[in-house]
Amino acid sequence: MTDVLLKIGELAARAQVSPRTVDYYTTLGLLTPAKRTAGNYRLYHPTDVDRIHLVQRLEVQGVPLEEISTALTAGRTDITEIMERIDEDLRTLQAAAETASPEMHGLLAAIATRIHSLITVALQIPPDLPLP
Repeated sequence: MTDVLLKIGELAARAQVSPRTVDYYTTLGLLTPAKRTAGNYRLYHPTDVDRIHLVQRLEVQGVPLEEISTALTAGRTDITEIMERIDEDLRTLQAAAETASPEMHGLLAAIATRIHSLITVALQIPPDLPLP
Protein backbone atom coordinates (compact mmCIF):
# COMPACT_ATOMS: atom_id res chain seq x y z
CA MET A 1 0.00 0.00 0.00
CA THR A 2 1.41 3.38 -0.97
CA ASP A 3 1.16 6.47 1.14
CA VAL A 4 -1.07 9.25 -0.08
CA LEU A 5 1.04 12.30 -0.79
CA LEU A 6 0.17 15.54 0.98
CA LYS A 7 -0.14 19.07 -0.31
CA ILE A 8 1.78 21.71 1.59
CA GLY A 9 -1.28 22.80 3.63
CA GLU A 10 -2.12 19.22 4.59
CA LEU A 11 1.46 18.55 5.68
CA ALA A 12 1.52 21.79 7.67
CA ALA A 13 -1.74 20.90 9.41
CA ARG A 14 -0.55 17.41 10.34
CA ALA A 15 2.78 18.76 11.63
CA GLN A 16 1.03 21.65 13.41
CA VAL A 17 3.15 24.29 11.67
CA SER A 18 2.30 26.99 9.18
CA PRO A 19 2.54 26.43 5.43
CA ARG A 20 5.25 29.14 5.47
CA THR A 21 7.32 26.92 7.78
CA VAL A 22 7.00 24.01 5.34
CA ASP A 23 7.97 26.34 2.50
CA TYR A 24 10.95 27.70 4.47
CA TYR A 25 12.14 24.20 5.42
CA THR A 26 11.87 23.21 1.75
CA THR A 27 13.92 26.25 0.71
CA LEU A 28 16.64 25.28 3.23
CA GLY A 29 16.68 21.70 1.96
CA LEU A 30 15.25 20.27 5.19
CA LEU A 31 12.27 18.91 3.25
CA THR A 32 12.16 17.66 -0.31
CA PRO A 33 8.86 17.33 -2.16
CA ALA A 34 8.17 13.77 -3.32
CA LYS A 35 6.82 15.11 -6.60
CA ARG A 36 4.86 17.92 -8.19
CA THR A 37 1.37 17.91 -9.61
CA ALA A 38 0.53 18.93 -13.16
CA GLY A 39 -0.33 22.35 -11.69
CA ASN A 40 3.19 22.47 -10.14
CA TYR A 41 1.96 21.99 -6.55
CA ARG A 42 4.48 20.31 -4.27
CA LEU A 43 3.48 16.98 -2.74
CA TYR A 44 5.12 15.53 0.36
CA HIS A 45 5.31 12.13 2.01
CA PRO A 46 3.36 11.75 5.28
CA THR A 47 6.69 10.79 6.92
CA ASP A 48 7.76 14.41 6.44
CA VAL A 49 5.66 15.18 9.53
CA ASP A 50 8.24 13.23 11.57
CA ARG A 51 11.03 15.08 9.81
CA ILE A 52 9.50 18.46 10.69
CA HIS A 53 9.21 17.40 14.33
CA LEU A 54 12.84 16.23 14.31
CA VAL A 55 13.99 19.59 12.92
CA GLN A 56 11.99 21.40 15.59
CA ARG A 57 13.49 19.27 18.40
CA LEU A 58 17.00 19.93 17.13
CA GLU A 59 16.30 23.63 16.77
CA VAL A 60 15.01 23.79 20.36
CA GLN A 61 18.32 22.24 21.43
CA GLY A 62 20.10 25.19 19.82
CA VAL A 63 21.22 23.57 16.58
CA PRO A 64 21.01 26.14 13.75
CA LEU A 65 18.74 25.24 10.83
CA GLU A 66 21.66 25.44 8.41
CA GLU A 67 23.57 22.81 10.42
CA ILE A 68 20.48 20.60 10.59
CA SER A 69 20.12 20.87 6.82
CA THR A 70 23.76 19.97 6.29
CA ALA A 71 23.48 16.96 8.58
CA LEU A 72 20.26 15.69 7.02
CA THR A 73 21.47 16.09 3.45
CA ALA A 74 24.97 14.71 3.99
CA GLY A 75 23.77 11.15 3.52
CA ARG A 76 24.07 8.17 5.76
CA THR A 77 27.26 7.73 7.74
CA ASP A 78 28.52 4.71 9.59
CA ILE A 79 27.01 4.95 13.09
CA THR A 80 30.04 3.23 14.62
CA GLU A 81 32.29 6.07 13.51
CA ILE A 82 29.90 8.65 14.94
CA MET A 83 29.62 6.83 18.28
CA GLU A 84 33.41 6.56 18.53
CA ARG A 85 33.77 10.32 17.96
CA ILE A 86 31.11 11.06 20.57
CA ASP A 87 32.80 8.73 23.05
CA GLU A 88 36.17 10.39 22.44
CA ASP A 89 34.68 13.87 22.83
CA LEU A 90 32.95 12.90 26.08
CA ARG A 91 36.20 11.48 27.48
CA THR A 92 37.98 14.74 26.58
CA LEU A 93 35.21 16.74 28.25
CA GLN A 94 35.41 14.57 31.38
CA ALA A 95 39.19 15.00 31.58
CA ALA A 96 38.86 18.76 31.20
CA ALA A 97 36.18 18.90 33.90
CA GLU A 98 38.38 17.03 36.37
CA THR A 99 41.12 19.65 36.18
CA ALA A 100 38.97 22.75 35.63
CA SER A 101 38.54 25.71 37.93
CA PRO A 102 35.15 25.96 39.69
CA GLU A 103 33.98 28.56 37.16
CA MET A 104 34.96 26.39 34.20
CA HIS A 105 33.52 23.31 35.86
CA GLY A 106 30.07 24.93 35.70
CA LEU A 107 30.50 25.73 32.02
CA LEU A 108 31.68 22.22 31.25
CA ALA A 109 28.72 20.79 33.17
CA ALA A 110 26.38 22.88 31.00
CA ILE A 111 28.12 21.63 27.87
CA ALA A 112 27.80 18.02 29.08
CA THR A 113 24.08 18.55 29.70
CA ARG A 114 23.63 19.91 26.17
CA ILE A 115 25.54 16.96 24.70
CA HIS A 116 23.36 14.48 26.56
CA SER A 117 20.22 16.30 25.34
CA LEU A 118 21.44 16.14 21.75
CA ILE A 119 22.28 12.46 22.05
CA THR A 120 18.80 11.82 23.44
CA VAL A 121 17.26 13.63 20.46
CA ALA A 122 19.49 11.72 18.04
CA LEU A 123 18.44 8.40 19.52
CA GLN A 124 14.80 9.33 18.94
CA ILE A 125 15.31 9.74 15.19
CA PRO A 126 13.29 7.03 13.48
CA PRO A 127 15.66 4.68 11.62
CA ASP A 128 13.41 4.75 8.58
CA LEU A 129 13.25 8.55 8.37
CA PRO A 130 13.81 9.19 4.66
CA LEU A 131 16.77 11.38 3.85
CA PRO A 132 16.72 13.42 0.65
